[in-house]
Amino acid sequence: MKLEYLYPELGNLFGDGANMRYLRKCIPEAEYIETPLNHEPAFAGDGDVRFVYCGPMTERGQRMALPALRTYAKAMEERIEEGCCFLFTGNSLELVGKSIRTADDTLTGLGIFDLEARQDLNKRYNGFFLGKWDGLEITAFNSRFSHCHPGPGTEGFANVVRGIGLEEGCPFEGVRRKNFLGTYLLGPLLVLNPLLTQKLLETLGAERKEPVFFQEAMEAYTQRKAEFSNRRKKLD
Repeated sequence: MKLEYLYPELGNLFGDGANMRYLRKCIPEAEYIETPLNHEPAFAGDGDVRFVYCGPMTERGQRMALPALRTYAKAMEERIEEGCCFLFTGNSLELVGKSIRTADDTLTGLGIFDLEARQDLNKRYNGFFLGKWDGLEITAFNSRFSHCHPGPGTEGFANVVRGIGLEEGCPFEGVRRKNFLGTYLLGPLLVLNPLLTQKLLETLGAERKEPVFFQEAMEAYTQRKAEFSNRRKKLD
């Protein structure tokens, strides 16, 4: 099994690279690959790649990543259909949409999902998030300059309980297709949500059935759920 970290020199904001460091500890038997910008992604030519991660980046980083990744959009769609697991966090989610609209121009995305990102560098949103996905409660954080408008029929990731979704008023956060998960949520997501990580390990067929430091992670997760559920706590 191979795990790929896509463009680590770009997608490393907010400490979200810890998603991959944590997963690497959970699956020590796997081969860990870092693919730099302007190199062919391993998922495009190697069927043993079972998981691909891309993290949050600067807006300039998005402009660098898009043309590099666009060549492999078809390969990505094929791997998604084959069941390969992908996790795109923060604004890397916007890369797989149709477009990113900025104050100056509009960037063409990979077009894998029906999403239009709308960026406003004068207005950053920071907040907490509590949602539900597949019977699990999801806790996380948000810090972003943009929001995504989903097209009709878009399958979301987590239903919003508190916080915001893809955009203000959207009832769900993120997008999902088979084992592809794209989400604005930060944390790192896998560290903050041990039950989500456990499901990922099951999907990947990892030898380990529980994430490392599972009990400690569950204690923190339970406390965070209670805190985020408290209506006295302002989440943004």
